[in-house]
Amino acid sequence: MKSSITVATINDIPRLELLVNSAYRGEEAKKGWTHEADLIEGTLRTDRNHLIEMIEDPAAVILKYQEDDELLGCVYLQLQGATLYLGMLSVSPDHQAKGIGKQLMKAAEDYAREHNCSRIEMNVISARQELIDWYKRNGYQLTEVKRPFHNDGRFGIPKRPVEFIVMEKFI
Repeated sequence: MKSSITVATINDIPRLELLVNSAYRGEEAKKGWTHEADLIEGTLRTDRNHLIEMIEDPAAVILKYQEDDELLGCVYLQLQGATLYLGMLSVSPDHQAKGIGKQLMKAAEDYAREHNCSRIEMNVISARQELIDWYKRNGYQLTEVKRPFHNDGRFGIPKRPVEFIVMEKFI
């Protein structure tokens, strides 16, 4: 099996949309060890237009992980000065717990170094303790910063009050 991590393009959007939504929301997501399906009502985590905005942002990339021609993971990275924002880390529910997330995290750290970033920052829903613990095991730490969860309903409605906590890693 040949695996690779490369930059996603507009042509990847249909597959990215399926991957991200299946990893975060709905019944499909529950096949994986971490998801938001029990916290957020709805099946959309992103859509075509949102992905186009992300890919067309000159300060951002989406890295995709493929085995042969099958898209199994991705991560969104946005340069913000000396900080790299990391978001939308997604692994196909059928392929979680196989090291794909760790490979994408390493690629993100390499990308940060290549772009002279000294810090990586991410938002994590505070109720996702298993995910927070995973990030901690991978060198990330909690900050004191909290941010409100978007409540516009575009990408789901929280089933209970949730907020983002900010985690960071200095590299």
